Amino acid sequence: MKLRIFTEPQQGATYDDLLSVAQATERLGFDAFFRSDHYARIGAGDPGAGSSDAWITLAGLARETSRIRLGTLVTPATFRLPGPLAISVAGVDRMSGGRVELGLGTGWFDAEHAAYGIPFPPVGERFGRFEEQLEIITGLWTAEKHYSFEGRYYRLADSPALPKPAQSPRPPIIIGGFGAKRTPRLAATYADEYNLPFHGLADTGAAFDRVRAACESTGRTLTLSVAQTTVVGADDAEVERRAAAIGEDAGRLRESGLAGTPAEVLEKIGKFAELGAERVYLQILDLGDMEHLELIAAEVLAHL
Repeated sequence: MKLRIFTEPQQGATYDDLLSVAQATERLGFDAFFRSDHYARIGAGDPGAGSSDAWITLAGLARETSRIRLGTLVTPATFRLPGPLAISVAGVDRMSGGRVELGLGTGWFDAEHAAYGIPFPPVGERFGRFEEQLEIITGLWTAEKHYSFEGRYYRLADSPALPKPAQSPRPPIIIGGFGAKRTPRLAATYADEYNLPFHGLADTGAAFDRVRAACESTGRTLTLSVAQTTVVGADDAEVERRAAAIGEDAGRLRESGLAGTPAEVLEKIGKFAELGAERVYLQILDLGDMEHLELIAAEVLAHL
């Protein structure tokens, strides 16, 4: 089981905040540093300086770290055209020495699209664009020479399919979500990893089973992972303090997230492992609490 740190910078974090957490992630022995890809704060509260661009951030972190994997959970297909996105991710992959992973999704937060003038089509079209982007991005990365594509939403004519990423044949692709039909099919066709964020054990088991069934038709095997809001404390008082710091109730998080003492958290991680999860993305919302990361590393990560 690998533990990955997952941040939500749109809730109020600067690049320097993310750099500190990413470097701590590497120093403390975690497997990866991931961030969301949003342009506006979700929910009420102080947005701080405003959201940073995910791939610009990761490009900087690529040069400031040396071991950890870097990626997004997840980049919306609505934000960027597939050709430029393929170029950006390939560039960051080279800047990192081959440590990048692309989480890609349909996009869902309509308010941020309206705030920044980004078109937000109906869900059926978003899925159609998402699928074409998956085919185009993987095609551009793996084409030996030129690449062309003719779809309903995108057309590429004799693209040089450059630059190439450092990883061969391409960076891993992560697809997530609880969808019952289209998501498992797309994951089984294009992804290297399927991630289920913020669901309990029963839902996770059902989603994993749907993806495994879809993989039977494609002959592929995916890494399975989960993402969970995480609050760990040495005792109950510390758990409650850290939950309150992110505006959450400790009791609710113990039920619906990954919260409690190290022993409690290890037990729940073990239950996700029994379902087939090989990676857990720890959603860390208080990026100024470095003692939290140190506790998780010493009392949870060290025992996995």
